Amino acid sequence: MNPLARTIVPIIVVLIAALALLGSLTVVIESGHVGVVRSFGAVQPEPLPEGLHFKKPFIDQVEQMDVRLTASHGKATAASRDLQTVTTEVTTQYSLKGELAPLTYQRIGNLGKVSAALVEPGIQECVKSVTAKFTAEELVTKREVVKMQIQEALEAFLNATLKEKGVEGAIVIANIAITDFNFSAEFNRAIEAKVKAEQEALQAKNVKIMVVTQAEAAAARSQLEADAQAYSTTVQSKARAEAIQREAEALKQSPELIKLRTVERWDGVLPRISGGGVVPFLNVDDVEAKPAGTR
Repeated sequence: MNPLARTIVPIIVVLIAALALLGSLTVVIESGHVGVVRSFGAVQPEPLPEGLHFKKPFIDQVEQMDVRLTASHGKATAASRDLQTVTTEVTTQYSLKGELAPLTYQRIGNLGKVSAALVEPGIQECVKSVTAKFTAEELVTKREVVKMQIQEALEAFLNATLKEKGVEGAIVIANIAITDFNFSAEFNRAIEAKVKAEQEALQAKNVKIMVVTQAEAAAARSQLEADAQAYSTTVQSKARAEAIQREAEALKQSPELIKLRTVERWDGVLPRISGGGVVPFLNVDDVEAKPAGTR
């Protein structure tokens, strides 16, 4: 080995050793995480916040716990109150409380174990218990109520379990979303038949309303026409009666007018008289007393 190599190799070895020692002295906690310190396997009660921290080399080991919002997906098949088989898919959004992360890690495990051991089984249990309180139709029409009851049941389930472990409140549920309801094929067919029947009934009702409306409109139109005709007849009869009355009053007050009306009624035919060729004198009173058209 040449002299240069004999000089460089020790320096590299020292640098590697220094870096290894420095790495064992410090730890960087990522954002959205807290550090759980284990000294010879024993969990320390105080979590490490984000950033750079010193630790005892070769003694302390640091586990990073994610305290950001995370989600667990669960699917549960259960019977509804009307004994319909329903498969419900639920997504639960939750997070771990940072200050309780060391105890949570010690008594339950990391985030993956919390999800597998607590959250997902809790979803299964709560969805089944809540589903049994509603009919299949109510699960759809009262979706928001179902969701609230599942969330309340899950919170109670988790708090009871965490309390037994001495870490009550370590899991904070932010929200629960029902992503899907899946019903049996028989129920889906029944729903389709019901919807079709309701649509046909509504159509028949609309047709009936239209026919009745048209009939009522025709009847109203006929009534208006009859009322108009009756009114016209009444007006005409009243006018004629008034005219006759006025003429009668005029005739009563003017004898000369009576004679005029008599002459107007004469048909121009003279009475036939036997013998002599002299035209007899026409007496207006005789004409007045004789009805028109008689001889």
